[in-house]
Amino acid sequence: MSTAPPRRVRTWTATLAWVLLLLIAGAALATWGLTRWDSAARFLGVAPPAPPVAFRAMPQALVARPVADASSAAKVADLEARLRLVENATQRTAGAAGRADALLVSFASRRAMDRGVPLGYLETLLADRFGAENPRAVAAIITASRDPVTLDQLISDYEQLGPALRRGAPDESVWQSFKREMGSLVAIRRGNSPSGKPQARYERAMAELQTGHVDAALAETMRLPGAARAGDWVAKARRYVIAHRALDEVESAALLSGGR
Repeated sequence: MSTAPPRRVRTWTATLAWVLLLLIAGAALATWGLTRWDSAARFLGVAPPAPPVAFRAMPQALVARPVADASSAAKVADLEARLRLVENATQRTAGAAGRADALLVSFASRRAMDRGVPLGYLETLLADRFGAENPRAVAAIITASRDPVTLDQLISDYEQLGPALRRGAPDESVWQSFKREMGSLVAIRRGNSPSGKPQARYERAMAELQTGHVDAALAETMRLPGAARAGDWVAKARRYVIAHRALDEVESAALLSGGR
């Protein structure tokens, strides 16, 4: 009896078993690999669909923030504009107050000088307000206030000096006095020119003095024959003119700059 067929059957059975075993192992390995590598699963088309992305609704406060920011910026700009207006108004008020104070000091100083009284505490205020920009004017006013000269005093002294001013110089000889008197009897001049006679010149000087034009009165006085007899009056008149020019300067400074 032959034994070949049974051996052949066993060989095919073993081969089939190994093939099935290899298929099962390959399937298991493929399944394990697909669960570990998403890219391979997507490549083979067996990857599960991606979960939908959840979009949360933006809060209403965040949506309205640009509008709120624009409104806040407008309010800030409005507040800044108001602050600038207030600051400008404050500066104008401070400038007006400073100008008023400076004018008050200058007017009070003039009144004291016209009355012939010392400045007192006004000296400190003058130096504080105008000393930096108008030092010469302040020094002239303070110096003149230490020995004040009033307009009434100048007029009174000028009336007393009238005869001496019209007479001639103290060292004038009799012959020079005679020639001057004879020359004053007849004078040839233009119709629109003022008279050169001592009496007419003295009267013009007195008129200028009474209207407060001390500088014009001083100019007329220096042309009178007896001007040399009025040295003390001339010095007082010059001090008066210098002091009042200085007062004019500080008043102009008060009007223009307003002080500090």
